[in-house]
Amino acid sequence: MTNRRATIADVARVAGVSPSTASVVFSGKTPVSDTTRIRVIDAAESLGYTGPDPRAASLRLGRSGIVAVVVSSSLNFMFVDPVQRLLMDGLADAVAPLGAGLLLLRRDAELDIENAPTLTTASIDAAVLIGYDALLLEPLQIIRARGIPVVVVEGDAGEGIPRIALDNRVAQRRAAEHLRDLGHTRVAIVTLWQDAAGTVGWLAPDAAVSLDVTRERLLGARDVFPDAPAFATGGSSIDDGFAAGRAIFADPLTRPTAVIAQSDLLAAGVIRAAEEAGLRVPADVSVTGFDGVPVDGLAPYELTTLVQPATEKGRAAGAAIAAMLDGREPASVDFTSTFRRGNTTARAGDG
Repeated sequence: MTNRRATIADVARVAGVSPSTASVVFSGKTPVSDTTRIRVIDAAESLGYTGPDPRAASLRLGRSGIVAVVVSSSLNFMFVDPVQRLLMDGLADAVAPLGAGLLLLRRDAELDIENAPTLTTASIDAAVLIGYDALLLEPLQIIRARGIPVVVVEGDAGEGIPRIALDNRVAQRRAAEHLRDLGHTRVAIVTLWQDAAGTVGWLAPDAAVSLDVTRERLLGARDVFPDAPAFATGGSSIDDGFAAGRAIFADPLTRPTAVIAQSDLLAAGVIRAAEEAGLRVPADVSVTGFDGVPVDGLAPYELTTLVQPATEKGRAAGAAIAAMLDGREPASVDFTSTFRRGNTTARAGDG
């Protein structure tokens, strides 16, 4: 004998009501009497019926209820980096009214465990590419070949693809101008990763930086300090910033009086390295960050930083997805960061 999953029709029959009445009890879209509602719920419990099969609604809509989020970095980064968490929160909020959830995929998911979902095989309604660069070109081609709506967060994937952008270059230039106005001339830059391999070390002046965000922020800093040396990290963490800071402050003869870090977490690590080297922040060295997120253990410092609207970026990406699925024209959005001065910068020579 086959154990068949109970249906709403079975519940209606046991409760002595029409299938449409039983259905509205679960959907909540139409009010019913308490007596009817209790009768339907009791019938459902007796049959082990827990609610409508979500696959049925998906089939009626011709959708899977899944939005893929494709990243070129480690998936773990999406959970530990505060900016990415805020972005994902905003995206999840925006797609929730669509009855959709998020599926995280790496760019190289085609190489993953057998039978695991990939961009080629996963049943998805739309895709969001995070931090678009050359590494995500192949995933983009797969998505477009499948005719699936796609939006890019921070990056330009070409005409016809909506993008959610941030003023990375302009914002980073603002931080550099702040340091210049304070009289700093010996400035070093700590960047996010420069390539897929996460190559760590000093960047050559003509180095090719593949990640759009890293490149744009580097250009913004060098708009003001064209000869500033730059140290590339393998990610965006306090440990990454600490390692970079150790390299920057290693030689007392070449130490900068200011450091421009491309994230708040990197900036926090640089500050720890400065303290280890016996330097006072900001009296001996000024430090700027980027993102405007809370950093545990940073007190009594309040970073001078650029505050970006991370959650709003996610919501805008979700709104673009919703528009495309609804047959409407999606909007590309350009967000602006806000400069916020803290207590980690001071005039050069104040120490």
